[in-house]
Amino acid sequence: MFRKILIANRGEIAVRIIRACRELGIRTVAVYSTADRSSLHAQIADEAVCIGPADSSKSYLNIEAIISACEITGADAVHPGFGFLSENSKFARICEKCGITFIGPSPESIDMLGDKANAKKTMEEAGVPVIPGSKGEIRSLEEAAELADRIGYPVLIKAAAGGGGRGIRVVNSAAELEAQITAAKQESLNFFSDDAVYLEKFIECPRHIEIQIAADKNGNVVHLGERDCSLQRRHQKVLEESPSPVMTDELRARMGAAAVTAAKVSNYYNVGTIEFLVDKNNDFYFMEMNTRIQVEHPVTESVTGIDLVKTQIRIANGEKLGITQDDIKLRGHSIECRINAECPEKNFRPCPGTITALYTPGGPGVRVDSAVYQGYTITPYYDSMISKLIVHGNTREEAIKKMSWALSEFIVGGIDTNIEFQLELIRNSTFEKGTYDVGFIEKFLEKK
Repeated sequence: MFRKILIANRGEIAVRIIRACRELGIRTVAVYSTADRSSLHAQIADEAVCIGPADSSKSYLNIEAIISACEITGADAVHPGFGFLSENSKFARICEKCGITFIGPSPESIDMLGDKANAKKTMEEAGVPVIPGSKGEIRSLEEAAELADRIGYPVLIKAAAGGGGRGIRVVNSAAELEAQITAAKQESLNFFSDDAVYLEKFIECPRHIEIQIAADKNGNVVHLGERDCSLQRRHQKVLEESPSPVMTDELRARMGAAAVTAAKVSNYYNVGTIEFLVDKNNDFYFMEMNTRIQVEHPVTESVTGIDLVKTQIRIANGEKLGITQDDIKLRGHSIECRINAECPEKNFRPCPGTITALYTPGGPGVRVDSAVYQGYTITPYYDSMISKLIVHGNTREEAIKKMSWALSEFIVGGIDTNIEFQLELIRNSTFEKGTYDVGFIEKFLEKK
């Protein structure tokens, strides 16, 4: 097993990884920017190294600084968490060349699956259902117009290198096409340094359901059920749950088999997530594969009892999964709410500041993944998520009740948060009935 793992990330996921390493008896190295000098992950790791200023391009995205931190601390592996360099094949290759294990898939798998257009083509060739659209990058306006006319409006323009809801535009008519392609390409260039976009059919009122997989280096692959991530605002997930309220055993088996196929055709190892859209007829379509741990991984851990971060580390160490598909049983129901430092009443404007009071809920079946504490100052430089509140109940109804009182007990003073907004969602009749889709939050906000 690894002697020392450097966590190339920050916030709650860095804390989560440090705790998993402790349970495995592995020493940890935290890296931090000057803005994160007082951060929890930097305080609880065995060692901590400053890698640059607040600007993430000069710190958490600074490959040279991170590799240097590995060298001076003797770290023999790197866990990238999510975001930042977690799906960067160049970083994975440099780690490999330096004799440092990248706790993730091979650079070749990242390249194959990281480009959304190429991933779609690979899945289509493997027989995994895909959304009708371009075979790869759109090369011209004429090509896009011809394809959009053929498959029918509305269509989506999506960044090939995208993620996190960036570089996505809905086009309702031919008159909008050129302007929306230009906007999507510019946003993609700004966020991913790549302006390649592709086009696909816009599935109206779908569910966003993802399948968690785990695959070792010996070709063993299992799926660990699904997460329903349909509650989104501007393509950013707000609340996730497992199992999905619309899932059937038959649909889970079909989607799970497709996810396993997706992993096998790409020679994938690590944990990973295959994201699908499910329409009103329960037909599903491949969207993309995330080659990393997901923000919402705790709901899968809650219903399966499998620690996904420790699984990642063991796979990277060359160990076999040690479980088969028959060993995977979903027990009860889990819900996760993302707690953000933002003001819903002011169009969800981020709210940096100092936390003057903090109380987090507890009790059976309640988990809080967080990196904040009383007196901690939230900076304006990074993502606004400060905590994840996860509950587990024997039934969905029990989990909803548990989440409702847990949110009611969650106190964060000194800054604005979305806790009250999450309470409104949990107590909404559409959510309680499980009949929501990806457009629900936007409609909910329009009625307020």
